[in-house]
Amino acid sequence: MTAEGLQLCRGDIPNLSDFRIVLLGNREAGKSSAGNTILGREEFDPDVRTLQCVKRQGEVAGRQVTVVDTPGWKDYDLNISIDSPKLLKQEIVLSVTLCPPGPHAFLLVIHENMTFTDAERNATSNHLSLLGHGAWKHSLVLFIHETPAEEKAFEVKAKMLQQLVKRCGNRYHVLNNNNKDDTQIIELLQKIEEMVAGNSGRHYEINIEIIEKVEEKRAEEGRRAEERRKKVQRQGERCTASRSQNCAAGI
Repeated sequence: MTAEGLQLCRGDIPNLSDFRIVLLGNREAGKSSAGNTILGREEFDPDVRTLQCVKRQGEVAGRQVTVVDTPGWKDYDLNISIDSPKLLKQEIVLSVTLCPPGPHAFLLVIHENMTFTDAERNATSNHLSLLGHGAWKHSLVLFIHETPAEEKAFEVKAKMLQQLVKRCGNRYHVLNNNNKDDTQIIELLQKIEEMVAGNSGRHYEINIEIIEKVEEKRAEEGRRAEERRKKVQRQGERCTASRSQNCAAGI
């Protein structure tokens, strides 16, 4: 299907001049690769773990498309402060501020190799819920595969995940990251347009209080980190001064 074909089959669906998309999912879901496939070029590095939100833009099928990649969740190392669950959740909430006035779609990325247990399904639901209940109306499940696979196999997986798909208004799309044909991307954009039409032509708008709370927490954590840094610095200066005194005294 061409870009012109997309316009002809749209009907009463609003003609979006730009698309604003946020990718969410497990750390192994393939979000970065999906972002590259959507934009049609290598904008995200799939070999580097995403620790903070990254925004990339480009023209796709004659439309301006903004894609925001977010950190994934799974097996957190609490000894690495930058990757703590707390900061990850903050990144997810703040992802919407990178594509003002708000994203048209949250794509919940799920790779074909994922078993997607109850725990993983709950994790997906819990992380999306950080954005408020209204986020579900703007969400679509994106199944990723990178090897030849029959559509039927994904229909089966969709049934396995029917609870999650149902919460997304029964919206999902299958994306082959090794397929360079624009057709699958045009179809994805069409589904997003249909979703926007179902939301009365509106993009997602987060409650400003949620953003303010996250920013306040970040500011407080920043102050605490600076206090810890200064404390360590003072301790180091005292140790240096003590060693100098001992040397001067011949100790």
